[in-house]
Formats: sequence, structure tokens, C-alpha cells
Amino acid sequence: MEHSKQTQYSSNEKKDTGDGGSVLNGHFDGMVKRPAGGTARAGAPQAPGAESGSHRAATSVMESWKEERTRSVEDNEMSLPSLAAAYTTILRGLGEDPQRQGLLKTPWRAATAMQFFTKGYQEKIIDVLNDAIFDEDHDEMVIVKDIDMFSMCEHHLVPIFGRVHIGYLPNKRVLGLSKLARIVEIYSRRLQVQERLTKQIAVAITEALQPTGVGVVIEATHMCMVMRGVQKMNSKTVTSTMLGVFREDPKTRDEFLTLIRS
Repeated sequence: MEHSKQTQYSSNEKKDTGDGGSVLNGHFDGMVKRPAGGTARAGAPQAPGAESGSHRAATSVMESWKEERTRSVEDNEMSLPSLAAAYTTILRGLGEDPQRQGLLKTPWRAATAMQFFTKGYQEKIIDVLNDAIFDEDHDEMVIVKDIDMFSMCEHHLVPIFGRVHIGYLPNKRVLGLSKLARIVEIYSRRLQVQERLTKQIAVAITEALQPTGVGVVIEATHMCMVMRGVQKMNSKTVTSTMLGVFREDPKTRDEFLTLIRS
């Protein structure tokens, strides 16, 4: 990502582009919105044929989980030689000699590392969550904060790293706590922009649990701003996605933001 200064997206910003989300190449693209005129809990009965935008988004996202994996372990093995060859070409283009001792194995090492950095393409959300959603009569906020995150800027192929804070209000179902970190891992280990990553995490939790609300905040450093371009060593980018009551109720949102900074 290329920013000239720190950007912060507040929970009051309204950037919706439609009634629900769409799915493009395995990425969730779009907010999940509540039906107009109230804060009806997820799963509330509807009149026949009255399909809400959030329901359509839920259906499309759930279907996308079945098709989300775009790379397999077998694909890694098959593509490794061509990736290594590409790195050899890059070394030559930089004016280096790929045959000198220090670089002999660099193309293979770099290709293997890039496959690891993007291993999120090999994983499905449904595989992670299938056995970790539990019926529980708990309706107070659940927060997991300071989840370490590493990703790759899709514009410059350099690292993004920082922390993710997740909160949700359960609606009779809870998720195993470690699975929240696994969701972060799946989406961060891809070529990303921080804004989309934030939204993907929030939407995945919403569609898996149908909670009353979800909040996700990411604070990250972008090496494309530190190592090149404006070269601002101490800049951080803060993004947030608030869904359900986290978006609609200022008190709920403030409680979440206060707790993640405590």
C-alpha cells in the first residue's frame, strides 16, 4: 500500500457500496448490513421470498468457502521450479550472478519462502471452523487482542506486519478462541491490502457465527512505506471494520475500542 501519512478509518465512516457482500477470487468484498429499520438478530424469521441482503451475502460467502482454496500442496511442488527460475531471472535483472556461491540456492529458498508467505491460499475457513463452533448461552463481548499478523503488500510484494484485535457479541454460539487467530492467519498469508484484510476477517466471523456484532481493528507497519517511497520509519496504518451492533450502537463500539487499548 502506498500512503503519504497515517490513515485511520473510524467506526463512524460509511463506505458501504451495497446491501451485501460479493466474493471475488476467494476474497470477501463488501460489508454485511443489517436489514433496514432495526437491529434484528441474525437468523430472525422472514416472510417467504423476502430475502435480505445479509442473507444473500451469507449464502454467497458460505458457498465460497467450498471453492476458496486456490492452491494445494501438490500445486506448490509443481510450481516450485518455475518460481525458482523466475527468481533467477530477477537476480540477473538486478545485475547479480546467480551462479556465485552465495546465490546458488537463493532462487529455491526464495521460492519456498514465498509459498510459505502466501500459504493462506491453500487453506479453507470451513476446515478451520467446522469442529470449533459451540452452542453457548453467552451474550457478553468476547475479545481476542494483540494477534500477531504478517502479510505481503500486493502492490510491492514486501511485508506488512502488525497486530489484529477482534471482538464479537455472541448470539447463542461461540468460536474456539484459537480459531480467531487461525482466521487472521488464513487471510493475512496472502497478497493483501490492509483494508480488505480487515473486512475479510470480520465478514468471515459474521458468516460463521451470525453474532449480534463483530469488530476488527488492525494496526500495521507497511515496509513499502518504510523501505521505499516516503520512507517514514514510525508510520502505522490503522483500519477497522464494524458490523452489526458494533456499527449501530456507539456504546458497544466504544466499549470494544476501550478494551482493546487497555
